[in-house]
Amino acid sequence: MAVKPMLHYFNGRGRMESIRWLLASAGVEFEEKFINTPEDLDKLKNDGSLMFQQVPMVEIDGMKLVQTRAILNYIATKYNLYGKDIKERALIDMYTEGIVDLNEMIMVLPLCPPDQKDAKITLIRERTTDRYLPVFEKVLKSHGQDYLVGNKLSRADIHLVELLYYVEELDSSLLANFPLLKALKTRVSNLPTVKKFLQPGSPRKPPLDEKSLEQAKKIFRIN
Repeated sequence: MAVKPMLHYFNGRGRMESIRWLLASAGVEFEEKFINTPEDLDKLKNDGSLMFQQVPMVEIDGMKLVQTRAILNYIATKYNLYGKDIKERALIDMYTEGIVDLNEMIMVLPLCPPDQKDAKITLIRERTTDRYLPVFEKVLKSHGQDYLVGNKLSRADIHLVELLYYVEELDSSLLANFPLLKALKTRVSNLPTVKKFLQPGSPRKPPLDEKSLEQAKKIFRIN
């Protein structure tokens, strides 16, 4: 029996959540070993498991993979979610990098000082509706197909739908003017593997609450 991938991270979204989404969408069952204390993280560092002394780390196919993009690239390639040729892959990479840019802004929002939070949320709203989502709406409109690249599900669709859920959590009205993106979100969410991941009790993580934020700060020694 094949060994399930083992994910090493704290019990929260952070940089591991896109990896969870991609594995789940590919129908891959995985296990998680949560880092609960700074000492847990030190142990991984000291036993040589973390090439750059950082998590996420995923044990898969006899390897200990680190660096989020490298992990996602491996999973996408292994499970045929990375296009059929080099040109499709270039498009998928471009779209993914844009998605990551906006996702990063949303991800670090909980770390924002309270007096800067409103300004940061305003900026995220503007970037969402003026810069990022119009690009993907236009792509879908330009070819009239169900998915972003090659009329076939790819990592770009999965990463985008994950992002759309975060955008909705921030402000559900932000998707109002993007009917094709809303349709993509519904389409991908109804795929059996994704539908399962979206159910309560799945490995999908909730938004970061105050308690989880404090625990993460402690683990990663963030002041």
